[in-house]
Amino acid sequence: MTRNDDSQIADRYLGGKLLIASPSIGDPRFDRTVILMCDHSEDHAMGIVLNKPAEGLRLPSLLEQLGIESEDTAPDRAVLVGGPVERDRGFVLHSADFESDESTLAISDTIGLTATKDALEAIASLRPPRRSLLALGYSGWGAGQLEEELASNAWFVADADEELIFAETVDTKWERAMELLGIDPERLSSLSGNA
Repeated sequence: MTRNDDSQIADRYLGGKLLIASPSIGDPRFDRTVILMCDHSEDHAMGIVLNKPAEGLRLPSLLEQLGIESEDTAPDRAVLVGGPVERDRGFVLHSADFESDESTLAISDTIGLTATKDALEAIASLRPPRRSLLALGYSGWGAGQLEEELASNAWFVADADEELIFAETVDTKWERAMELLGIDPERLSSLSGNA
């Protein structure tokens, strides 16, 4: 990669983009992950992993544990592990038809992120957001850290795809994300072993 390419990566704002782990990422915590980047600046980057379910944890049981009454409308889906940082804190990705005053971060025109209890209460209500998912924890990078990983080809970057982000089937999201880039994951995996 040339110096000019490095500066282009550093200048690129990745909020609202997908990070897709390359087979050569070298970090088992992020093997075959897809991350929706929620915020990215010169000082930090933050995203939510979209395809790692928390073992044995479903949304209705978590709502019950938190004392949030459901109108039996909360979807029975997996709670995700959003990343290794603050894993006891919940983050709700949701469609833009829900917004919590001063608590919702607009990721794009159609997707927001809220980390307050009212987002969970909205999911359990009779008027939930059109689409949502709950993740515990997030993925974070310090100044320059993500740019270094991008320069070493640890991640592919793709435009966000709402269908992929909110798909209930999480075990195929990595393959589907690679296909968004026009990459055949089977072919890439076999080639990466022959460098």
